Amino acid sequence: MELIKLTQDNLETEHICCAIANNKDVQVVSKKLWLKERLDEGLVFLKCNVRGKCFIEYIPAENSWSPIDANEYMYINCLWVSGKFKGQGYSNLLMEECIRDSKEKGKKGLVVLSSTKKKGFLSDPKYLIYKGFKRADTANPYFELMYFPFYEDSPKPCFKSQVKDISKEVCRDGFTLYYTSQCPFTAKYVPILENMAKERNVRFKSIHITTKEQAQNAPTPFTTFTLLYNGDFITHEILSEKKFDNILKKRGI
Repeated sequence: MELIKLTQDNLETEHICCAIANNKDVQVVSKKLWLKERLDEGLVFLKCNVRGKCFIEYIPAENSWSPIDANEYMYINCLWVSGKFKGQGYSNLLMEECIRDSKEKGKKGLVVLSSTKKKGFLSDPKYLIYKGFKRADTANPYFELMYFPFYEDSPKPCFKSQVKDISKEVCRDGFTLYYTSQCPFTAKYVPILENMAKERNVRFKSIHITTKEQAQNAPTPFTTFTLLYNGDFITHEILSEKKFDNILKKRGI
């Protein structure tokens, strides 16, 4: 299977797997702009030469958009092999290339955000354990930082202290949403959620994280999307209209 690496030269012409649409689509525009700014920081977006979601995205941990301490590690933003591509060894192919590339660049290991049980938008813990990853740290309510050290003396990564209890760090008045443009779906769904909240006269504060410094100091382990209500964690999964409507109805809104 041929692997294609996105570069500044081919970014505009290659599809980005997680948002297959024309280049004028708001999701594609948002994601490609985010990628364009990250490529010079060492980000790698590597995809199988297929038409679908079959890729890995990783970046030096020092430049990651995650509140972790993992110097000289490589942070995996996303490994996504979906649908008809599953069971054909593509996940292993992408992961092994990430390992090879990271070792060649002198990294001490890999680190990735996961969960106690498999959840959407997070790496599958069973697959990570199968590949030799170990738990490095945890954060409420179910986040796990997994790592794959290349050497016996590779230091153990950890979450920054502010993510240990997110409720202490956020507004307790209505909904608070932290998000980035790392995932293209936020470009589509965040405005929808904002409009729904406005129509129902619900307090809704969006915090768009636009720099790695903001992300590394965020109170949530998953900066891509974290929704809270009155300071309590609700979900890290990017919501559709129907799912947000259900959340509002459960709270009598």
